Amino acid sequence: MLISPEVLQQHWDYSAWATTRLLDAAGQLSPEELTRDFKTADGSVLETLVHLFWSETIWLSRFNRVIPPSRPARGSHDLKFLQQHWPALHDEWRGHLAEVSDANEVLTYKDLKGQEWRHPIWLLLFHVVNHSTHHRGQVSGFLRTMGHTPPPLDLVAYHRLRSS
Repeated sequence: MLISPEVLQQHWDYSAWATTRLLDAAGQLSPEELTRDFKTADGSVLETLVHLFWSETIWLSRFNRVIPPSRPARGSHDLKFLQQHWPALHDEWRGHLAEVSDANEVLTYKDLKGQEWRHPIWLLLFHVVNHSTHHRGQVSGFLRTMGHTPPPLDLVAYHRLRSS
């Protein structure tokens, strides 16, 4: 499939925009709401956001061909940590993607179990964005369950805002 590097950058910019909006919404929650256990894999708004942050960190490490950091223990990061560090991670991704000249280049990497894989960069970036979208959707559902209205996060909403 032919995907341009610019499309990768656009998808990343959308994902960063959506995550930033959701992080802002999470900033309006009480500590009890942030840590309420919804009985999902990551449990709470906070831990789902931490999972998302570390997933993006791990994938960027793979793209940069360095050993990814381990995910921190549950409860070791708070919302303030995410608010302070996520913008820089978004910028690191932008910097990396700005250097991509061939989105079809194949990246060889190891998953968290040590198994080696090979996929084109475009496919992996789409995976990262899709994974992020999935977990943002979970957090949006958590917010609704607690009586809050999540911000619009759809791709089309992003492009509508950019074109206005």
